Amino acid sequence: MSAPPTDRQLIDFVVHEARLLDQQRLDDWLGLFAEDGHYWIPLEPGQTDPRLTTSLMYEDKLLLEIRIERLKGKATYSQSPRSRCHHVLQTPQVDARDDGKAHYVTWTPMHYVESRGDQQTLYAAWVTHHLTTVDGVLRIRLKRVDLINCDAALGSIQLFV
Repeated sequence: MSAPPTDRQLIDFVVHEARLLDQQRLDDWLGLFAEDGHYWIPLEPGQTDPRLTTSLMYEDKLLLEIRIERLKGKATYSQSPRSRCHHVLQTPQVDARDDGKAHYVTWTPMHYVESRGDQQTLYAAWVTHHLTTVDGVLRIRLKRVDLINCDAALGSIQLFV
């Protein structure tokens, strides 16, 4: 049995995840998710359940894979020219850890910029990662992105915050 991850390893994991997105290494990014992992962007501030209230996005690993395949497709005209993104993270903080259950929670304030053609959009958010270990490797059980203006009229977010 391997040792539990250190706080530094948890923080490095979150930073690495953002880098994969910025570099559009989406298949590698998807590989960071546990098989039962989810990606969630709530529609309301303080939303507690993605199933009881509409969300901007609530996707399991299969839906994420389908979205990634669509983004890579040649006939994805909404991606001509292709979108690019940039994550600016404050230092992630480890909010909770339970080594016995292999459950770790980080919280990261961030700015996210998405650009396509001459259009650029800035989002501010707090990102909470619920992480676990699978065979000694860190994996995402839940990535929750709380946009500061989640209840505003938003344009289409093409990539992953």
